[in-house]
Amino acid sequence: MGKLQSKLKQSSFKYSRPDGVLEERIQTKTVQEYSPAHVDAVSAVAALSPELCVSGGKDKMVVVYNWKTGNVVKKFKGHEREVTKVACIPKSNQLFSASRDRMVMMWDLQGSQPRQQLSGHAMVVTGLAVSPDSTQLCTGSRDNTLLLWDVETGQCVERASVSRNLVTHLCWVPREPYILQTSEDKTIRLWDSRGLHVAHMFPAKQHIQTYCDVSEDGHMFLSCSNGFGGEGCEATLWDLRQTRNRICDYIGHFQTVASCVFLPRALALTPVIATSSHDCKVKIWNQDTGACLFTLSLDGSGPLNSLAVGDTVSLLCASFSRGIHLLRVDHSQGPKLWQVAAF
Repeated sequence: MGKLQSKLKQSSFKYSRPDGVLEERIQTKTVQEYSPAHVDAVSAVAALSPELCVSGGKDKMVVVYNWKTGNVVKKFKGHEREVTKVACIPKSNQLFSASRDRMVMMWDLQGSQPRQQLSGHAMVVTGLAVSPDSTQLCTGSRDNTLLLWDVETGQCVERASVSRNLVTHLCWVPREPYILQTSEDKTIRLWDSRGLHVAHMFPAKQHIQTYCDVSEDGHMFLSCSNGFGGEGCEATLWDLRQTRNRICDYIGHFQTVASCVFLPRALALTPVIATSSHDCKVKIWNQDTGACLFTLSLDGSGPLNSLAVGDTVSLLCASFSRGIHLLRVDHSQGPKLWQVAAF
């Protein structure tokens, strides 16, 4: 399976100039239409390597896709219900998937059957995070529970439960034994994997926290929230070294912000982040000031569920209606965002 066709496609975007003026512009670019990775909504996407991504969807499939060539590398079938999260073991061919069937499965590109099936949650699994040394996996669920697994043996080594802690996302802090966790109870918890206990709780927000991402240096993290009509619908920057107050809010989406990521600093003059929302928009923000630098509208895609950094200039965006969008970040004239392919 490979590329299908190219389409000359127009899409609108908004651009915030440095002087604060918001401009309406029209993007006319050739969008490469590749063979679809999924036949239904895509719930989550993650980068496995500089050319491979892993995605999970409502079709119960886990798909490894080469987004540079437009080819499906592997399709894994094993879950009985929608796949909710995917996570990869760095510098390997191994990955994990979580599902509404309450199972977590470990896959290897060299095989077709799951290497491990991890069963321990009583409800849908909504969080997956691999430790920096790749020896442990932390999973979280709407059953208020976090489990810590030994990757080699597949055994559960720690279990912790907090009342009303409906997990929405997990993220392991680089080079540290700590795990960040967002929740439907509007709080963000920092867990210590050594005994799996809460090391810190950040000040509660006013809305459900949907996602989190940690900077490469492990000093800062992002969280984002649900909302409607512009109420909530924001991302927030926090400092892990000074844990009392948030640093900056990124306000401008009109529906739930489902994902937020730090963008690579390789080509950017200033640190920038990206967010995706159920309002069908991907935004780029100045990390330090909170100013929206660029807005790309993916009209007709439905809610945008997940973002992943492909390489220094590429973003992968999972959507409800139009599969996965490959976006290109252009820093040559200030940050701009183009859709270059869909699959």
